[in-house]
Amino acid sequence: MKKNIKIYPFTAIVGQEKMKLALILNVINPSLGGVLIRGEKGTAKSTAVRALADLLPERNQIEACKFSCDPLNKDQACAECLEKIKTKKINTIQAKMKVIDLPVSATEDRVVGTLDIEHAIKKGEKRFEPGILAQANRNILYVDEVNLLDDHVVDILLDSAAMGVNTIEREGISFTHPAKFTLVGTMNPEEGDLRPQLLDRFGLVVDVIGEGDISQRVEVIKRRLDFEKESDSFHQEFNQEQTTLADTILKAIEFLPDVTFDEQLLEIIAKISTALGVDGHRADIVMMKTAMTIAAYHGRAEVTKEDVKEAAGYVLPHRMRKRPFDDSQFNRGSIEEIVNELVG
Repeated sequence: MKKNIKIYPFTAIVGQEKMKLALILNVINPSLGGVLIRGEKGTAKSTAVRALADLLPERNQIEACKFSCDPLNKDQACAECLEKIKTKKINTIQAKMKVIDLPVSATEDRVVGTLDIEHAIKKGEKRFEPGILAQANRNILYVDEVNLLDDHVVDILLDSAAMGVNTIEREGISFTHPAKFTLVGTMNPEEGDLRPQLLDRFGLVVDVIGEGDISQRVEVIKRRLDFEKESDSFHQEFNQEQTTLADTILKAIEFLPDVTFDEQLLEIIAKISTALGVDGHRADIVMMKTAMTIAAYHGRAEVTKEDVKEAAGYVLPHRMRKRPFDDSQFNRGSIEEIVNELVG
């Protein structure tokens, strides 16, 4: 009999507010491009990501689809579902979003899936065995120790993240399916850096450190021991907070399309990126989207300068041009100084 493993409640995590908000923002608005969480061991990085699963909303999907296709979005449907949508022969079900793990040891076939070549030759039909990218479509794809991923797997992720599809080619036979996911990675910088191409794919970045406040550290110990001693009663203790946060996320998802902004804020964002020497325009766009999502999370109909300030702290640290001997603390100080000067 399979034991039901309890996940540590998201709202029970002590401190690390910036990390928690970055994860929440990506649930509210998947177009932000995911989040990379960098920090030393034992700072609740993987705990927070796995705990997020309990807060994820339900969404409509086509029944029995391997890729969880959206019945209302034919542009991102697999070939089988597209045919069902055209003929209006679809059954729709509601299912929760999931956190899908991608182990650093995963092989290419495990990630992209496999094609049965023998069946294709004999029967003239494509038989596809889904991989991790198929499971990740419309879900959160989580990579712990993302900086240790094999380069070839990184290339596959980059292609899928850019195109929103996964293409498998074997022996002249190809198969394509939707693979639009929110990428969440965690890493310890002491174990190596991340390739710049993959780093830029993350919409937001958060650097976490252990709690320095004694009372907070004591609370971390107490809560962890209580959870390990009696997980059911511990979950019950945080049940109301979990429900409240899940409801807040749902409301923010519904409210996000109605959030507006003053065009003056776009000019401020452009000036911030220019002053910090940020390449390209991705940072500007993600900064505005993040500011809008922050406003939606707080139930505000219009983006404020404070929202832009907060968004900049997530979007810019990994996109600044690094000079020799720079570190993240220097970058963060530069960001805060310039943002405060321009935003006021």
